[in-house]
Amino acid sequence: MKKEFTANTVEEAKALAAAEFGTEQEKITFTVIEEGKKGLFGIGKSDAKILAEYEPSKAQIASDYIKSILSCMEIEAQISVTENEDGAVIDISGDTTGAVIGRRGETLDALQYLASMTANRNDKEYYRITLDSCGYREKRKAILEDLARKKAKTVLRTGKTSTLEPMNPYERRIIHSTISEIEGVTSKSIGEEPCRKVVISAVNGRPDRRQGRRDNYRDRQDGKRRERSHSMDLMKTSFEKDYKKPKPEDSMLGGELYGKIDID
Repeated sequence: MKKEFTANTVEEAKALAAAEFGTEQEKITFTVIEEGKKGLFGIGKSDAKILAEYEPSKAQIASDYIKSILSCMEIEAQISVTENEDGAVIDISGDTTGAVIGRRGETLDALQYLASMTANRNDKEYYRITLDSCGYREKRKAILEDLARKKAKTVLRTGKTSTLEPMNPYERRIIHSTISEIEGVTSKSIGEEPCRKVVISAVNGRPDRRQGRRDNYRDRQDGKRRERSHSMDLMKTSFEKDYKKPKPEDSMLGGELYGKIDID
């Protein structure tokens, strides 16, 4: 990106360039075309002219794109960019970011895809852009990991294959990663985007009898504990009722335990 800037002085022209490009002067390459002259009593005065060249990083390109989209959506939010070895994480924070996330993160995924395409369109070397908002990615990751473990447990007990709902590549990777750590089950993706799904299967194709027995045993134990707790509640209630009933001796002599004794 190259552009000429004119001002009273070279320093003022550089400041204009930095404001235009939205970055620090240290990141811009300047070429002075004219130094500019003060002149005498305004006679012979000329402005300074420079050529500013700036090549924004892919993270900056993605960030600027997200800012423009949020502006069109009339969403006020703060954007922070953290670069790492794999690429950059752009985090959007604010009170109205629910619209940015969307249902199950669908809007967030769409914005991430578009920002990534914008940042990588002029370069063959891929730069990963990850878009997040208020910790949504981490929360969703925890939910998917829990889902994968529950489905794996069911597959081990029954031996039946389990097919999950369609997911994007990011979410499928979380499922595959979690399943890879569980012995006796495996996973694969089937179908075409955007309806590609994860299928979880038992390695030997047969139910794990030991797992089934363990689950049944735990279910029975839980049932017994509930029964014991219910019985104790009934006994406690019965005892309290009996305890609160008036006793025959309580009504003797108007509630007195002993009769009046006259002493001569």
